[in-house]
Amino acid sequence: MIECVPNFSEGRNKEVIAQITAAIEAAADVKLLDVDPGEATNRTVVTFVGEPEAVVEAAFVGVKRAAELIDMRQHKGAHPRMGATDVLPLIPISGITLEECATLARQLAERISTELNIPTYCYEAAAATEERKNLAVCRQGEYEGLAERMGSADSAPDFGARPFDEAMARSGATAVGARDFLIAVNFNLNTTSTRRANAIAFDVREKGRPVREGNPIVGKIVKDENGEPVMRPGTLKSTKGIGWFIEEYGIAQVSMNLTNIGVTPLHVAFDEVCRAAEARGVRVTGTEIVGLVPKKALIDAGKHFLRKQHRSVGISESEIIRIAVRSMGLDELKPFNPEEKIVEYMVCEKGANKLVDMTCTAFAEETASESPAPGGGSISAYMGALGAALGTMVANLSSHKAGWDERWEEFSDYAERGQAIMAELLALVDEDTEAFNRIMAVFAMPKTTDEEKAARSAALQAATLYATQVPLKTMKASLRVFEIVKAMAEIGNPNSVSDAGVGALAARSAVLGAQLNVKINAAGLKDRAVADALTAEAEQIAAEAVALEAEVLKIVNEKIG
Repeated sequence: MIECVPNFSEGRNKEVIAQITAAIEAAADVKLLDVDPGEATNRTVVTFVGEPEAVVEAAFVGVKRAAELIDMRQHKGAHPRMGATDVLPLIPISGITLEECATLARQLAERISTELNIPTYCYEAAAATEERKNLAVCRQGEYEGLAERMGSADSAPDFGARPFDEAMARSGATAVGARDFLIAVNFNLNTTSTRRANAIAFDVREKGRPVREGNPIVGKIVKDENGEPVMRPGTLKSTKGIGWFIEEYGIAQVSMNLTNIGVTPLHVAFDEVCRAAEARGVRVTGTEIVGLVPKKALIDAGKHFLRKQHRSVGISESEIIRIAVRSMGLDELKPFNPEEKIVEYMVCEKGANKLVDMTCTAFAEETASESPAPGGGSISAYMGALGAALGTMVANLSSHKAGWDERWEEFSDYAERGQAIMAELLALVDEDTEAFNRIMAVFAMPKTTDEEKAARSAALQAATLYATQVPLKTMKASLRVFEIVKAMAEIGNPNSVSDAGVGALAARSAVLGAQLNVKINAAGLKDRAVADALTAEAEQIAAEAVALEAEVLKIVNEKIG
């Protein structure tokens, strides 16, 4: 799967934007995730995902439709731009490398220039030269500078160089690239001064600002031996930034691209812009995410702000994201809906009818129905998840207990590990039912010919092995619950020691319940060596769980007195 995030030079005419996105969706089997128009920038950021071939085709059609609908001779906006489709990056999501995306980007750039007669530059990983990896180099002079650039050997496009003509005047040029996930973010300021916003941007962006003689603002720019300005780097690596005034909101912003969030995460950029703004008498009042954001960026941010408060990070994913939203003011200008802004949530298929998404009552009623699934395997996984949840609860209560402030991180670590175990077991609730469904699907396979019978038999053995391995995974995950509940029984909040005990009871039941499923499914395996190895491993885990449960209950009962 790859993602494409074209930026079209139209952010005000909703009908034009709708026609472009409709063409993208109609072109191929892609999923449109986000359409983010900006009135002041007169620019719309569109995000869609799919398999590589489909995404490339949809991107081509989007460029074609934009060239038909947008006349760059009429375009005005706050954002740098050089074409109706200004930039067109391909981004690897899963099962494909950045280098493979770069190859696709170069092929797409050549096709756009050949079939649509639009000049194209290749940037980032798709660039032919080191200098052109920088989008700003490809877009130098913007739309107004295209005529001059077409006649220069150094600045001509990678594909489609020709004298500036009426067709080019209308469409402009397009930059096609391949890059890792980029976060486009604007930091809102309590000022209307573009100059102040620019100063803050220059303080922090990697490129920094030119060194000047004497007066740092109007002094003569210092140049190196090659005649290039000497730059004083900013404080944030892998960032680009400018300052601007947004009439729509009546405020100035520091607009940044975080080009490598592994180097500069979102929350680090936020804190640093806040620091730089305060040093200039300005305050960051909120943050605006343009387009989509990876879930990890908000999870990391939420945990960062919780740790600054000495609060446990072992809480639910939704709560961590809520902390991130509130801490950075992501909802200052408009509501921030995680379901519409986080890329993983957008890609997820809605309405998948997962067991873990049911209410407690619905799950119990589904279990009680005449349907054979969910059965004991799913129930065992859910009991293990509840055991982990109880241990995590005690850790969180201990982390926030008055008088134990210096121990918050110790308990937070336990809570975070407990959350991870709980998440694994919740996934196993549905995986166990899926394992059962695979066996049932085999019974629907034809068995008329010898070949069909052989295929059916092999499929049954594969499904049975999977159905044996899944509850074994449940046993292993549930066994890890004891590490949490035992520690909480020993050192956790004494008022919640009984909760740790119930967690141990749930974990032990989960292990023994899953063991029954290992046994009954292993009985159907023809490879007895594999079957015996699986049941022996299950027997060992079960014995360990029984012993650990006894240890925890002994501690609990002694504390209760």
